[in-house]
Amino acid sequence: VDMAIGGGVNAVQLREKGLAGGPLLELARGLRRVTDGRALLFINERVDVAVACGADGVQLGEDGLPAEAARRVAGPGLLIGRSVHTAKGAVTAEQRGADFLLVGTVFTTRSHSGGQSAGTVLLAEVAGHVTIPFAGIGGITSDNVDQVMEAGATGAAVIRAILGADDP
Repeated sequence: VDMAIGGGVNAVQLREKGLAGGPLLELARGLRRVTDGRALLFINERVDVAVACGADGVQLGEDGLPAEAARRVAGPGLLIGRSVHTAKGAVTAEQRGADFLLVGTVFTTRSHSGGQSAGTVLLAEVAGHVTIPFAGIGGITSDNVDQVMEAGATGAAVIRAILGADDP
């Protein structure tokens, strides 16, 4: 994570679905020390852990906790992200209080190999319907990130392009 931030990453998401609360909090605290003052830290789904470790925000799945409920728990200081897969989902997420969106799956990816990729058409549709920032996610690499940005996304979320790199 330290190397990735040094290379330009400006936000990190901790996504460990199988980790119990205690160990997850310890991992989150360690990441907060690495990201503090250098990159935003988001915790996947766990508002309690996000608040407890001093994260910048929480990333909620499309079927996760409603943004309004997360806001009641966390207060106004925590950024709330929502994953969406349609323009309608994006509009709903914005109306319900999400601060930003992760939109995808844009391109085919090994982590969602059985799913359908929407392409940059989805990003353009979302750009035409919401005012909050959003990043494309899914199969994004250095070879196609320009397409993501040209379609109207304000950022790109990558996993394998960093984790699989010899030099993150």
